[in-house]
Amino acid sequence: MDVAVLGCGYVGLELCRQLTVGGHDTVGVRRSPDGIDAILEAGFEAVRADVTDADSLATIPDVDAVVFAASSGGRGADAAREVYVDGLRTAVEQFGSRENPPDQFVYTSSTGVYGDHGGDWVDEETALDPTTEKTTVLAEAERVALEEGSAAGMDPTVVRFAGLYGPDRYRLTRYLDGPVTEGYLNMVHRTDAAGVVRFALTDADEDVLLAVDDEPVSKWAFADWLADECGVSRPDKQTVEERLDEGDLSTPAERRLRTSKRCSNDRLRELGYGFSYPTYREGYRPAIESFRRGEYK
Repeated sequence: MDVAVLGCGYVGLELCRQLTVGGHDTVGVRRSPDGIDAILEAGFEAVRADVTDADSLATIPDVDAVVFAASSGGRGADAAREVYVDGLRTAVEQFGSRENPPDQFVYTSSTGVYGDHGGDWVDEETALDPTTEKTTVLAEAERVALEEGSAAGMDPTVVRFAGLYGPDRYRLTRYLDGPVTEGYLNMVHRTDAAGVVRFALTDADEDVLLAVDDEPVSKWAFADWLADECGVSRPDKQTVEERLDEGDLSTPAERRLRTSKRCSNDRLRELGYGFSYPTYREGYRPAIESFRRGEYK
């Protein structure tokens, strides 16, 4: 299988590695020279293109599957719409209109589209209720991927990532230094985030998959466990209201802070996906060992 990974960055490079090991061919797509260099340095074919530019997307060779993993770079809702909705639609139209269109189209979304559920469980069947402008854009992008991708003759899948972590993204000091605000953490290691996308391409025939590990955990419990494992004092804690009373958060940040849910991976497990890092305990071990050796940066 030939796969094009649009936005071949943190997860995309790992996806290319896993697909290549599995005997598939990949082409990584980025819009910046530095991004292209990173793909080439990792040993994969690269094409410089912008998802918002149909002409540049036309330079990507025909493939059997497209993975849309482009990022808006952490910018606001307008930038998110430009990439996740307009860019996604451009990619669907460009690839879907080819003489040999891809069979599959995977869009990587976020569990942020669920909004607040008061700490209750959510899964693939839970109705979306985004609470910020950006997550509203992500929910709209999911509709574009599923409806317009299907109309273009491709088999679409949405993979919703929980909080990504892994090499260069452990963020230990955020939890070790404190104060830690209450709430739930839903996480997935980069290896498994890429693994779920690979699984969607090669093994599963699903419209939507939740990419989250086995054990959502309260932030307070996680911070205490992490401190104990690292051999340091447990951090201070604060409630949501105490954090809000500090008065320095933007409106979107306040809305995110008020959202609480636990994401279930039951469907993924039932389909047979095997996690490399089933929980944060396994996933954070390299960072903990590095910290205890005094090498963590």
